[in-house]
Amino acid sequence: MAAQGSALRSFVETAADSQFPIQNLPYGIFATSHDARPRAGVAIGEFVLDLAALEDAGLLAIAPAGERVFDRAQLNAFIALGASAWSAARTRIGELLRHDRVELRDDAALRARALVPMREARMQLPIAIGGYTDFYSSKEHATNVGSMFRDPKNALLPNWLHVPIAYNGRASSVVVSGTPIRRPKGQLKPPDAEQPVFAPSRKLDFELETAFIVGEGNALGAPVAIAEAERHIFGLVLMNDWSARDIQQWEYVPLGPFNSKTFGTSISPWIVTLAALQPFRVAGPTQAPLPLPYLAHPGEHAFDIHLEVRLKPAGSEAATICRTNFKYLYWSMAQQFTHHTVSGCNTRVGDLMGSGTISGPTPDSRGSLLELAWNGQTPLSLPGGATRSFLEDGDEVTITGWCQGEGYRVGFGEVRGEILPALTSRDPE
Repeated sequence: MAAQGSALRSFVETAADSQFPIQNLPYGIFATSHDARPRAGVAIGEFVLDLAALEDAGLLAIAPAGERVFDRAQLNAFIALGASAWSAARTRIGELLRHDRVELRDDAALRARALVPMREARMQLPIAIGGYTDFYSSKEHATNVGSMFRDPKNALLPNWLHVPIAYNGRASSVVVSGTPIRRPKGQLKPPDAEQPVFAPSRKLDFELETAFIVGEGNALGAPVAIAEAERHIFGLVLMNDWSARDIQQWEYVPLGPFNSKTFGTSISPWIVTLAALQPFRVAGPTQAPLPLPYLAHPGEHAFDIHLEVRLKPAGSEAATICRTNFKYLYWSMAQQFTHHTVSGCNTRVGDLMGSGTISGPTPDSRGSLLELAWNGQTPLSLPGGATRSFLEDGDEVTITGWCQGEGYRVGFGEVRGEILPALTSRDPE
């Protein structure tokens, strides 16, 4: 794609506030009611460009001769081809969509097959996720939580400014946007109770996050140096790390979250590539004290990604309850990945690495209800007179995000989930 920025135009019309202009080209997996085969697509305006159709027509030859990678139910095979294939695919797809290129633009029959209206696409989980790790990389979030539950004067634990903290989550319960989330049951200990009880969570929460997709793994025993870390990242998704705060508070000592997190984690269906985010690089927060040398990498390693959360109670209108930005994260993705592998831990294509809750410096930029309502002490007011300290059954949470360019946006779409009531079947004995 020779033209850059706002000078780059597609023959597919896109509005100025569209999250999917030709400058973006995020990847996803989709099917339709007319064709149930899951296959790869790229979002462009109000359409999904069917990459399997282009591959079948001979216009998108990225895989080795005789192989196809875009007619698969996950993107892993394409991602595994490596950075040169990612670059070649992005360039070729951009060429085919340009306003001044005729191969696709002037082939009415192929356009009819390859450009699927977004409203007809049923989006799928875009990758097969072998491993899922969630970090805790927002200083503001960690400070808020530490102030709430420990000493406000010593909110951060002693290790937090030295090491990207994380826990290993459950890959099997990662779901695509739109999948309902059922309120979990578990052990919780009310403050006035002498013994724990088994009950539905009373403090169900969302966590506004992003996550990166590993595009190139590393071998067991072979750490990835900080200077090489970003080339292992294929792209980013939005993520909601649903959390049962009361279950979490009872179980997290001594080994951290378990059932309070494993019941569901939602991700957006579109993966925005690191290549599409390059124009939006910015410097992250100043790190003091300086990290140990293996984590040191001066320069711009954050991205200016505007993030929002909307909360819609059943039967009511949606309200935006949080506005924050990816650039507030204290630990960068490169630092997260390098620290993850420093012990010799291996990673694989498709592994998911969550950012942790992304909170900002102002009260309305707090990325969870735990913080917005300060653990129920200051309930959040919603349109129509409703209030929320934590999520109620029927609530729908939607996270969206985008980078603002000059005359265009590079967006992630959304990650959405509705809370279903806890199961009413007989509890385990």
